[in-house]
Amino acid sequence: MADRHRKERVGIVLSSKMQNTAIVQVTRLMQHPIFKKVVRRRKRYVVHDEKKVAKVGDKVRIIETRPLSKSKRWQLTEVITSSN
Repeated sequence: MADRHRKERVGIVLSSKMQNTAIVQVTRLMQHPIFKKVVRRRKRYVVHDEKKVAKVGDKVRIIETRPLSKSKRWQLTEVITSSN
């Protein structure tokens, strides 16, 4: 499959209790538009984890994919750092 320049994010696994699914929180830094202070923005993604390798606390890389369910639009590509 050709590389289509899909979006990639790196985040921390919050939950992996569902079948083939994990919740990943991605934190990014941005500057406040008025006060110019750097603030953290967090977003949670529902991620498809086919091999069930993600555990809570793992740092993972996710990639954008076609819609897999009502809320799943991201897929786990690799576990960067394991929590255990």
